Amino acid sequence: MEWTGEGTLLAARPHGESAAIIEVLTEARGLHRGVVRGGSGRRMAPVLQPGARLHLVWRARLDDQLGTFTVEPIRARAATIMGDADRLAALNAVCALTVFSLPERDPHPRFYAATEHLLDLLSAAAPWFGAYLAWERLLLEETGYGLDLGACAVTGAVEGLAYVSPRSGRAVTEAGAGEFADRLLPLPMLLRDEEAPESREQMAAGLRTTGYFLHDILAPALGKRPLPEARTRLVSRFSGGR
Repeated sequence: MEWTGEGTLLAARPHGESAAIIEVLTEARGLHRGVVRGGSGRRMAPVLQPGARLHLVWRARLDDQLGTFTVEPIRARAATIMGDADRLAALNAVCALTVFSLPERDPHPRFYAATEHLLDLLSAAAPWFGAYLAWERLLLEETGYGLDLGACAVTGAVEGLAYVSPRSGRAVTEAGAGEFADRLLPLPMLLRDEEAPESREQMAAGLRTTGYFLHDILAPALGKRPLPEARTRLVSRFSGGR
């Protein structure tokens, strides 16, 4: 069995004396794992960095085996992100949440494209807060827990949306919330529109809302595993912790 393609490295861990097991996100084959011979050595260390774009050749005797990868670098991203703690935290969160959430070898082409877009923004020193929140929304959607933020669940209004219901994942206006406002999650403009002006306060509010659905809905559905620490570290960047 063999296939050739491109993918983005999400994680690499030592395997045996000198090999590494890597996890990559590909367009046609989704999340895919395999062994890289010599992957723990000095020559491969600069190549097998989170977010790196790789040319991949995967081989195995049978399709359901772990198999081996031969990799060649296409584009590194981590080196240009290392100097910005916020962007580095986002890169690590993207990689960890993808591995945490997606089943292996299940293609998600929309999610793949959104991930590539976000990682390119992170490595290009471009605005990225809104794109990150849109990425987490899409992750929820692709795993069956999408948010409906287009209109108020109570009044049907499309203006003045201020909250998200933790029970339905639908938007709610101030008027629709009424006395139950303190039980709802915040809906900052940046969570509805990734092109909205960046704000650390809005980013924190958006992470709180998507985080509720990741932590309380998605994670239990995947076996009650805790969310990756990488996302917790990202949240702390925007909630006063550094």
